[in-house]
Amino acid sequence: MTNIVILTGAGISAESGLGTFRDAQGLWAQHRIEDVATPEGFARDPALVHDFYNTRRAEAAKARPNAAHQALARLENLYSGEVLIITQNVDGLHEAAGSRNVLHMHGQLDGALCHACDHRWPAPPMMRPEDACPACGGQATRPDVVWFGEIPYHMDRIDPALNTADIFAAIGTSGNVFPAAAYGQHARRMGAHTVEFNTQISAASRDFAEHHRGPASFTVAQWVDELLCV
Repeated sequence: MTNIVILTGAGISAESGLGTFRDAQGLWAQHRIEDVATPEGFARDPALVHDFYNTRRAEAAKARPNAAHQALARLENLYSGEVLIITQNVDGLHEAAGSRNVLHMHGQLDGALCHACDHRWPAPPMMRPEDACPACGGQATRPDVVWFGEIPYHMDRIDPALNTADIFAAIGTSGNVFPAAAYGQHARRMGAHTVEFNTQISAASRDFAEHHRGPASFTVAQWVDELLCV
């Protein structure tokens, strides 16, 4: 039985209308990463950070899965082996497409976190610095997303999955954000066949044995059809 581990990045959701770090236009272009995606930025100006993520949350709520998300859900449903998706994305588009075996290593926009007591709960559409934690009452609420400088979630499950993967695929990732940028190299070292899907050469392309260039909605769907012998 073949185990497939799939890493997805912002590129898979771009065709659903959600911007990436490197878009010349869009939400990220209006802010410095240091101001809205670090613990230090949140400490300096929590209102700015909440406003930024409130906007991202609203955009994600309106987005719909594209053909690449749907293809991966079909693969999980029909493939004879195990399929695990590790996503760097904080949207819920994999689940909206029907995938269930998903690890959100960078958290989720629809989650809230108390950085005083670590309580987690569903995020409301609008979060504010003065919001009280429903568990401890402290005004210490933040989006439940992993910022630069913080440890990604689910590392205890990700590392063993990479070690035992027969196929490792990376979809729409830049190869610039660690530790995910090293997953292709690690999986290949452990014996996996490595496959990259991207619109262009990435910083980690050399770690992959097979490359597919073009929109994920086409290349991923075609790959899934081949795996399922459709």
